[in-house]
Amino acid sequence: MTPILVAGATGLFATLLGTPLAIRLFRTWGWGQRIREDGPEGHLEKMGTPTMGGIVIIAGMALAYAVARVRTPFTRAGLAVLGVAIGLAVVGAIDDLLKIWRQRSLGLNKTTKMVGQAAVAVGFALVAVHLSHVTTEVSFIRPDTGLRLGIGFYVWVFVMVAASSNAVNLTDGLDGLASGSAVLILAAYVVISFWEARHSCQILMPGEATAACYNIRVVPALDVAIVASGGLGAVAGFLWWNAAPAKIFMGDTGSLALGGLLAALAVMTETQLLLVILGGLFVLETTSVIIQVTAFRLTGRRVFRMAPIHHHFELLGWPEFTVIVRFWILAGLAVAFGLGLFYADFLARGGTV
Repeated sequence: MTPILVAGATGLFATLLGTPLAIRLFRTWGWGQRIREDGPEGHLEKMGTPTMGGIVIIAGMALAYAVARVRTPFTRAGLAVLGVAIGLAVVGAIDDLLKIWRQRSLGLNKTTKMVGQAAVAVGFALVAVHLSHVTTEVSFIRPDTGLRLGIGFYVWVFVMVAASSNAVNLTDGLDGLASGSAVLILAAYVVISFWEARHSCQILMPGEATAACYNIRVVPALDVAIVASGGLGAVAGFLWWNAAPAKIFMGDTGSLALGGLLAALAVMTETQLLLVILGGLFVLETTSVIIQVTAFRLTGRRVFRMAPIHHHFELLGWPEFTVIVRFWILAGLAVAFGLGLFYADFLARGGTV
């Protein structure tokens, strides 16, 4: 338990204290945010705000993991999850730098970005299956769906990583909306991974039913909890400066990394489909874009005034901060419901505290 708390505290203070330095440096280097000209008018004043703050988040996560594991060995599971975040941060950083150099809000093309996501996802899947003994069965709260994918599991992991990273990227359109929502989901995964370690089938608790335990090894599960805690602390510290009015944006560097991190946590804890519920806000944002694009292509008309849906409410006259707080509430409700399902499954199988 102590390393988990150490990771969270280290990540928090690393970004809380390090972000102001990054703001000054990025401003000096001219790393300013490009804003869509067709977006809400109030957003144009954010033009030039330092971006690529995801670098600070990743640095904070890596430092948190290293400090928490200074006296104990790393595990492949923890390194693999952290590696997904770092790998997608690189893809996002290239995208952000292209936008800065070109002085327009267009970076990597869709194909190149997808190739980068695929490379990171497949590399992670190989480690998860062959070195961390993750089953190739699709899982909801545990791998008991009966749907074994075999080699198709690598495609499934790619779909998860790409969908999750792009969903966070779409949500990152208002100050602190994506980072605040990600904090809640990361907190959930700290609980989930720690709970699975505590109730691993390796160490059945007295009186606990066999069906309630998790077929996950204790040390890797705890290491995944450390990564999640480090991410939680790092994003929370960054949120202090990213909340409205934002002094810095995470950019694609941060949004792709956080989305990939959430997908990796879901795969490693074998709660893949549960992520759809925990990340309900991100699903809502992505669905709104899909509906908007589909409706426009089929009928030539738009369902929403603007997509993603948070911009729709802005154009209806909601103040930006009101949209952010209400969407945070939705994110919190989704996380609470997801954790409730996780615990209910445990109790239904005869588990005890």
